[in-house]
Amino acid sequence: MTISFSILGILSLKIDGVSLSNPNLKIVINQLNFLVGDIEGNCEIIVSSIRHAKLQLKADCIVFTELALIGYPPEDLLYRSNIRRRIESALTKIQQEAVGVSVILGLPWSENGKQYNAAMVIQDTQVIGKYYKMALPNYNVFDEKRYFVSGDNPCVINIKGVIVGLTICEDIWNVEPLRLTKEAGAQVVININASPYHVGKQVERESQVAKRVKENDLPVIYVNQVGGQDELVFDGGSFAMDRSQNILFRLGECQQGLHLVEFDKQSKDLITQQSICPISSDIQSVYGVLVYGLQEYVNKNGFNGGLVGLSGGIDSALVLALAVDALGADKVHAVMMPSKYTSGMSLDDAQQLTANLRVKYSVIEIDSLVEALESSLAALFESVQKDTTEENIQARIRGVLLMALSNKFGQMVISTGNKSEMAVGYATLYGDMAGGFAPLKDVPKTLVYDLTRYRNTLTNVIPSRIIDRPPSAELAPDQKDEDSLPPYHVLDAILEMFIEQDKSRSQIVAQGFEEKTVSRTIEMVFQNEYKRRQAPPGIKITKRAFGKDRRYPITSGVLRYLKED
Repeated sequence: MTISFSILGILSLKIDGVSLSNPNLKIVINQLNFLVGDIEGNCEIIVSSIRHAKLQLKADCIVFTELALIGYPPEDLLYRSNIRRRIESALTKIQQEAVGVSVILGLPWSENGKQYNAAMVIQDTQVIGKYYKMALPNYNVFDEKRYFVSGDNPCVINIKGVIVGLTICEDIWNVEPLRLTKEAGAQVVININASPYHVGKQVERESQVAKRVKENDLPVIYVNQVGGQDELVFDGGSFAMDRSQNILFRLGECQQGLHLVEFDKQSKDLITQQSICPISSDIQSVYGVLVYGLQEYVNKNGFNGGLVGLSGGIDSALVLALAVDALGADKVHAVMMPSKYTSGMSLDDAQQLTANLRVKYSVIEIDSLVEALESSLAALFESVQKDTTEENIQARIRGVLLMALSNKFGQMVISTGNKSEMAVGYATLYGDMAGGFAPLKDVPKTLVYDLTRYRNTLTNVIPSRIIDRPPSAELAPDQKDEDSLPPYHVLDAILEMFIEQDKSRSQIVAQGFEEKTVSRTIEMVFQNEYKRRQAPPGIKITKRAFGKDRRYPITSGVLRYLKED
């Protein structure tokens, strides 16, 4: 595996007039995409990056991100018996490349029977320092105490006459690690990260670093990785902050790149000639992360493209646009599977949408399949009235058809359900929930509308009628979502308070919401945990997503005590 630096936006880096005898410390940071578990492939990327930074950027110090050598988060791969041997073999290759430079590398490291989240300093082929992460996060998506032991000591290294202090990710969110690093003599701190995205995360990162800079009067270089890893997207946004808490540069969101920054020995501060990439608006950022995360998941898992079941509604329309933006129109197949309840409007809008996006479009009528299945069940259902069972048969037939196409042609079924539906179970298990990945899984319905309108500002591809019409599953005559659910603006507000803010029923009611609606919503959330456990993974964009971010038991007696909450 090699990495082509011509596409990383770094060839325009201006280093003219910088003498090879420049007394300043020249630090090159690497905002790169590493594949979890691919130690050998990641090693090749690291070696290639070191060569470029040495030869083209004349680096003194080259910095890689947290656990770069194995990728983040490696989870239980760390228990595999061959991991240490592979890590040591790759480290030897990296050491051989570190001639005339210092390399700061994130990797898991075992010592005296303990495993650490480490930053290793290699200088002229020799390991001259190790730092073990002090603050191990063990909340939300993080499980680091399951795998690692906390470090006790700061680490400072003399590189070209500058005392460089090391910290890792969560350390920067705590006071003590930087305080100890300052006391150990650090003049500049390098913080290596694997920090995943949620809305507003970049502002939070920079705010935290500003606190540490102010407390210690030390400049900080914050280096983050990029890449999609299951439900997480690492969005980069690496930056440097001087002693006055000014941002000197910021790398782009979800973009690989290298950057040169210097520590000026006279001013004892950071300097750079590069511009600052602006922070995106929330809606622009979310859309970009959804596209990037979907692209990463499909490509890293070896699928030939994406398969989207269309309904004529807004969720599947947005997912189709995301798929085209992520994979290219030639890699996406849209399938409409109408029943007798599917309106002509839905068929017309789906056809217009696929024409606008220029994707392959197929229509498979399912009425005969529904009739055949109902006929097979007729004797067993004879004495029972029709209910949602018959509605779900339609959704499950569609799931079977999509999975058959996926098996035959190697394209991944991209599910179209959103967070509001997943929260309250307004989805059919083994039906519209079928698929390999659900990009909207953490996107509330109200945000689906905002994202769809935003997508149309880029190119107007989603018919306005899809956005304006009342949402419907079209599994029964004249069906509307609000027949079963509160209005989405009400539902989403309740869900945000309950799921993301951990507010109780009584606290939500105190905000002016009807008690019956709040109680019913919370009941549906608890009752449908079993569905969410069987749902495909999806991209985390909020502070509390379903999946590793929010872990509730399927079986519990909590509903008995709901009124006390």
